[in-house]
Amino acid sequence: MATHTSFERGLMILSEIADGGDTTVERVAQKLGMPVSTTYRYFRTMREHGFVQEDAGHYRPGHALLALSGRHLTQSHLAEVGTAVLKSIVDAVGETAVMVIRVGTQAMCLRRSEPDKAIKYTFAVNELLSLSAGAGPRMLLAWAPSDVVRAVLDGELPRYTEHSPTAEQIIASLSQIRATGWVVTRGELDPGAVSVAVPVFFGGEVVCSLNVAGPEGRCGSRSWIDSTVKTMNEAARNLTASLESVAPRHILREVRDDVRNLA
Repeated sequence: MATHTSFERGLMILSEIADGGDTTVERVAQKLGMPVSTTYRYFRTMREHGFVQEDAGHYRPGHALLALSGRHLTQSHLAEVGTAVLKSIVDAVGETAVMVIRVGTQAMCLRRSEPDKAIKYTFAVNELLSLSAGAGPRMLLAWAPSDVVRAVLDGELPRYTEHSPTAEQIIASLSQIRATGWVVTRGELDPGAVSVAVPVFFGGEVVCSLNVAGPEGRCGSRSWIDSTVKTMNEAARNLTASLESVAPRHILREVRDDVRNLA
């Protein structure tokens, strides 16, 4: 590994945290070829200044890094407009709709809207679930950095139902999800539920997924799925346009590219 200044090493570490979202000192040290003790000193300083936050030895972006990268602005806007976007989907398809974001190696329900007839499903607002099961989380996994995918697949995969997928099934699905632009799962989080998700792109990245879930009896037909995907894709395009109107789409990509060029 080439010799880098202290500033360059700090930027490289920040880039790894921003990309991975949930990592450890040891993992970053190994990837960058740095001593663990040195890497830990950087993490300690970054934590003191709000660039990272720690939870039981795992580190994720802090408020300062989120603000710098533009992700804080993006997620704030998603939260602000999310309810209206999801309500438009619910009005069109008549089933529960949720907006899902990735938090490290987990999925979080950012916003949720449901009709009066809705069956109560597993995913509640602010709840964290694995990226491995369910259409919305799986969509985010399909577009996640490779380190995140490996961390999820190498970990213990929860079995929410008998239909929750294995690591082999997940691996087989990811390339197809990226190719088709949508995903359908059946009974992976809740028995008897059909779940459909599409991605929302901003600045070349998937910033969230839109997810509709309903019972197999109402939502299992191909015609319902096709109609729902069409509605959700329209909502996703509108959401991308809304994001582009409030934040320059190139900020996050340029910051990451500049940092990587230092290496």
